[in-house]
Amino acid sequence: MEPTAAGLISRAAHELGLRTDELTAEVEQRLRHELPALWEDPDVARTAAENVVEHVVAALAGLEHAIEPDLIELPSADVERARVLARHGTPLSAMLRAFRLAEEIVLDRLFAELPRLSQDAEQVSAAARQLNVVSTKYVDRVSEQGVRAFQAERDRRLRWRSAMVNEASMCIGTTLDIARTTQELADFATEQFADLVTVDLLDTVLRGQDAAGQSPLTLRRMAQGPDADGGGLQPPVRPQQLHVCPEGSPCAEALSSGRPSRQQHGRASGVPRAHSTLVVPLRARGTTLGVAEFHRYGTAAPYDDEDLLLAQEIVVRAAVAVDNARHYTHARATALTLQRSLLPREAPRQSAVDVAYRYLPAGSESGVGGDWYDVIPLSGARVALVVGDVVGHGIRAAATMGRLRTAVRTLADIDLPPDELLTHLDDVVLRLANEASSDPDTGPEADVGRDNGATCLYAVYDPVARRCTLARAGHVPPVVVVRDGTADVLELPPGPPLGRGGLPFETMEVDLPEGSLIALCTDGLIEARTPVRATGDSLSAPATATEHPAPATVTGDPAPATATEDPTAPHTPDIDAGLATLREVLARPAPSLEAACDSVLEALLPSRPDDDVALLLARTRSLGTDRVATWELEAEPAVVARARSDVSRKLTDWGLEELAFVAELVVSELVTNAIRYGRPPIRLRLIHDRSLLCEVSDAGSTTPHLRRARVFDEGGRGLLLVAQLAGQWGTRHARRGKTVWAELSETAEFPALAFE
Repeated sequence: MEPTAAGLISRAAHELGLRTDELTAEVEQRLRHELPALWEDPDVARTAAENVVEHVVAALAGLEHAIEPDLIELPSADVERARVLARHGTPLSAMLRAFRLAEEIVLDRLFAELPRLSQDAEQVSAAARQLNVVSTKYVDRVSEQGVRAFQAERDRRLRWRSAMVNEASMCIGTTLDIARTTQELADFATEQFADLVTVDLLDTVLRGQDAAGQSPLTLRRMAQGPDADGGGLQPPVRPQQLHVCPEGSPCAEALSSGRPSRQQHGRASGVPRAHSTLVVPLRARGTTLGVAEFHRYGTAAPYDDEDLLLAQEIVVRAAVAVDNARHYTHARATALTLQRSLLPREAPRQSAVDVAYRYLPAGSESGVGGDWYDVIPLSGARVALVVGDVVGHGIRAAATMGRLRTAVRTLADIDLPPDELLTHLDDVVLRLANEASSDPDTGPEADVGRDNGATCLYAVYDPVARRCTLARAGHVPPVVVVRDGTADVLELPPGPPLGRGGLPFETMEVDLPEGSLIALCTDGLIEARTPVRATGDSLSAPATATEHPAPATVTGDPAPATATEDPTAPHTPDIDAGLATLREVLARPAPSLEAACDSVLEALLPSRPDDDVALLLARTRSLGTDRVATWELEAEPAVVARARSDVSRKLTDWGLEELAFVAELVVSELVTNAIRYGRPPIRLRLIHDRSLLCEVSDAGSTTPHLRRARVFDEGGRGLLLVAQLAGQWGTRHARRGKTVWAELSETAEFPALAFE
């Protein structure tokens, strides 16, 4: 009996099954030729080879036993293999193409077997048609199952990659610190898909320079993960070390081309034990910043294209964060340099106070602000102590601070009282605000005269009278500590912040015993931490007025302003707590003013303060009666000669005989001018300080002016003579009258005087 078409197919499948090894080798050779991408990765190649063998065996067994295509048992690992291909980034088209190529080869071999097993052409033709139907159904079934598994895995991978990218966006770039941002990238990658991560940035980029044309490229290791030596694997370069990127290396190629790469060995990247490496450049806003390398070793699967794509997406976000941190760091460094250049480098020489000071820029992302301090020597051996604060941060705030500090020094040079000085400074801030508002390139943060744009505390201490005169413009009040350790806050009369315009400022005069400590600070110090940590004993609650009587004697009668009486600058709980802590710390004995500054900062500041901090401590000195001489003079020309004699005798007592001649000339001219142009009472005062200070006061308000006398003028040469003999001279006005002063130095060289 002649076999049927089904029987013929069964016999052909049986015969071919005896040569399975030969058949699978032929299929594999064809796939290697037609689809070489399947054989580049060892894992994918192994998966493809296993697929070939098992599907050929399953198909031939089904044909041999005449099993329906829908009932042929597929290889149990087929679904997992499709997932492996998806995880490795193998295109779906490659997998389907492999199925069709394998089907084509097996059918060709079966078609070749049929004529040898039957001479009946019609039977052979029927068997061939049936083979086509069976194989098509089988391959379609296999393809559908593979596509479902492949797509499910791809969808899962896409969701996972999206989740990783979202998580990376939250974990990387939490601060504007470059080192911390790069370490966040390294830590995240080692937790998710890498055994070792290194992040290097171009050293020229970190220094704000262009790396174009540099060869070889110099990199700085910014971060690596994990911190510990995982499994004995440790890169040769440690964090913050410089190293060279060799020419032709994957690192150099990534930096020059801006394209990532996947390496299946670690030697080219300097990590010999790594069997798989991703090299991804950090690029942001068209600039190459550096390179990140992700390594795997041990039993971890080699990186595939999907991993490379994930690494790229994460590094792109990290690069933007690094670039933001880089720009912030450069801007902050520029602003800090400007800020420090505008602050006094050292305290000027003067005898009124001993000073110590600190300036700390904000440690937060807000950056450098506009806090400042100053110590300004004034006439009469006095000194001005200044602390101010410009609202805002960055270069513009620092520049505004410099302009205000210059204005304060200019106004101080003409010896304005504190309240008048703040009034003029208020006008300066208003002008700056108007300039900012009219400048189209100026941002809203430059409107320093609006919304409490600046504050200032200005104090003048007189070591002769041991008196301090103070006024504030929206600023926190100072703390005074007398020698017995009693500390209290000076509640100065309220003053509006600078830039409000039209509102008055008031002064307070307080008598300070010699050795008193006065502390001026900005609000960044006393608002920095709540609750506040202090060194030494625990802090007590803020002391009331009855617990700590005020150490200063108010010589005027302005009522001390309370917090509620100052609507422009009310005390907040944070300020009250900060001032209480400041009092507590300053009341403790300290070996020096510098040590006191350190104690205050340690007690009141966190490691990274949110605002700028300026602190100025001054310990008062006094000039006793043995260094000051005063004479009340009548408004008569005859007293001039007597004044010269008195001055000469006093200078002899002080051992300043060398200055007697010059001092007599200066005193003679100043007293003569007071008698001729001023109003009684007239007073002459000598102060023996670092130099000799000559002062003549009268009740008149007319300011003397220096002018050049003509040839036949009988007068007009007095002040010219004083200007030539004195190192400095000037006029200061009081509530009633004025004082003309001149400073004479033993080391000064006096010009020869000639009159026509």
